[in-house]
Amino acid sequence: MKENKKRCFGSAPGKEFYAEYHDKEWGIPVHDDRHLFEMLILEGAQAGLSWETILKRRDEYRKVFHHFDPSKVAKMTDQELNKALKNPGIIRNRLKVYAARQNAIVFLQIQKEFGSFSSYVWNFVKGKPIVTRKKSLKDLPASTPISDAFSKDLKKRGMTFVGPTIIYAFMQAVGLVDDHLEDCWCAK
Repeated sequence: MKENKKRCFGSAPGKEFYAEYHDKEWGIPVHDDRHLFEMLILEGAQAGLSWETILKRRDEYRKVFHHFDPSKVAKMTDQELNKALKNPGIIRNRLKVYAARQNAIVFLQIQKEFGSFSSYVWNFVKGKPIVTRKKSLKDLPASTPISDAFSKDLKKRGMTFVGPTIIYAFMQAVGLVDDHLEDCWCAK
């Protein structure tokens, strides 16, 4: 039986994993710190690559980075990170792999300062998702003044791989922004 749901992305044959991500995650508000950390690290890993590439490797990332427990990632040794660089199941970019540990350290500092990372990130949108309804994905911005400010603050705190475009994609992924297209079934 063919499914007739209109989606922003992920409807092509063989892209069921992508359709599932679209339907069950993208644009849905997240308040769980561990999931927020996961998406922050995955979005940083995605820089310069397709999101599909990262989604296909997500399970391996979870294994390598202790199921995205920021306390454990912050304590990863150089030896553990170098071992990760030999794992073909993740993107083997030294800067991105080492950024996971650095970003975990900063993530924990933000948690301590704000009570949770969720409280920190949701402050950027005043606690409520920004909803847009564009006609096409090409109509969506790569970044916004909010993602610019968010990125700038994360960088000031010491995070890397958190440029405005990466942060806008993160905002979409965790529902700070709901950019489902006007004809998408999720926008209804």
